[in-house]
Amino acid sequence: MKTSENINELADALCEAQFEMVGAVKDSNNPFFNKAYADLGSVIKAIKDPFVRNGLSYTQFPFTTDSGAGVCTRLMHKSGQWLEMEYALPAVKKDPQSFGSAITYARRYALQSIAGIPAKDDDAESAMDRSAISEDQVIEIEQLIKVSGADKKRFLNHANVKSTNNILAVDFERLKKNLQTKLEQKKQAENQ
Repeated sequence: MKTSENINELADALCEAQFEMVGAVKDSNNPFFNKAYADLGSVIKAIKDPFVRNGLSYTQFPFTTDSGAGVCTRLMHKSGQWLEMEYALPAVKKDPQSFGSAITYARRYALQSIAGIPAKDDDAESAMDRSAISEDQVIEIEQLIKVSGADKKRFLNHANVKSTNNILAVDFERLKKNLQTKLEQKKQAENQ
């Protein structure tokens, strides 16, 4: 991985964007393995709005190697700060279709990795706990929103609920961790 000399503004913006992002929906199917996966379009859809709202953008440049192809993905912030990584894969054959497939696959995984988002498995949704969080958990979330300085409306939008009372148990730990990260960043900023 390579970075600009400083990445503090990029890191802060990426943290904010990740606070807003949800996983990329597994909306495509691989018929050979009978598995659902989040295609490149789904990954882009998951990051697009949070990236724009937080001054982030990316670009991906394909390249070839002796055995395959890959991409160099650069994540950029409006401040000019950036970080980049390369991800290469072997091509099954030495033909345009194989190289194109390797590049598309590399684009998807590199972008998902650099943005820090998981693929969200729709099939697993039915197995998840859909009950609301407890009163104690509501209080804990409310306190974290307050002390972290998080925008409550944005937080509720990110959690896809109208009130903290409606937060699902399955989402509690992830949302709590997001708020704790925001609190840590606030404390670091105050100490500088």
